[in-house]
Amino acid sequence: MLPVMPTREMLARLPDIEPLRKRSQALAVMDAIMSPDWKYRYFLFNSTWADGEMMATITNGSGDDLFVLFTEAGAIMKGFDHESFMSPWARNEKSLWPGLFRSVPIEFASFLTEPAFSIQDSTFCIWRRNNESIWHADDIEYPDQDGTADGSSWMLQEYVDGPEAYVDFCKHYYECEVPLRTVQEFWESKPLDEEMMLALNPMATLASLQKDLLEIGYPTRL
Repeated sequence: MLPVMPTREMLARLPDIEPLRKRSQALAVMDAIMSPDWKYRYFLFNSTWADGEMMATITNGSGDDLFVLFTEAGAIMKGFDHESFMSPWARNEKSLWPGLFRSVPIEFASFLTEPAFSIQDSTFCIWRRNNESIWHADDIEYPDQDGTADGSSWMLQEYVDGPEAYVDFCKHYYECEVPLRTVQEFWESKPLDEEMMLALNPMATLASLQKDLLEIGYPTRL
């Protein structure tokens, strides 16, 4: 597995908003090809979440999740590491970690009240407006000064470490080898063709992907 980096270092390596959106779509379409059964997918993307909004999701089926909302103002994400000491469930009062959402800009206020994002179950929040050059997170006091305690470092690893991270992910999650060259093509948003599809999963079919391709909005030649 790739090494886990402290949250602040990870923030500096997180892609800009547009590349992050494209990577989210690439991860979602690769997972759709790898897993025809929706409920076993790790990466999801909805390009028509709401008017002017797109939404990416990571869920591992073990209680951890990430939601990224792309809006006309920028992008905001929140994640939940259920084993983190920062989890509300690890605190007697079941409250969010102090200061977690303290500085979230008003442009993203609706994100914090959207039931689908389960804000009550959060261990980190990161945001960036379109007119900004860096990602932000509140300056909080981490337990035992452990900058990886919120779970963001490992949860965002496939975003910051490139196509090699997805190849490594497939070895562990799907227990199979996928070609790095093909993953790189998805990472570069190359329009999906049959060769790319079959390189990831020889059993995949266009018919099984049509609905997913419409929802994800990934470019295609099929």
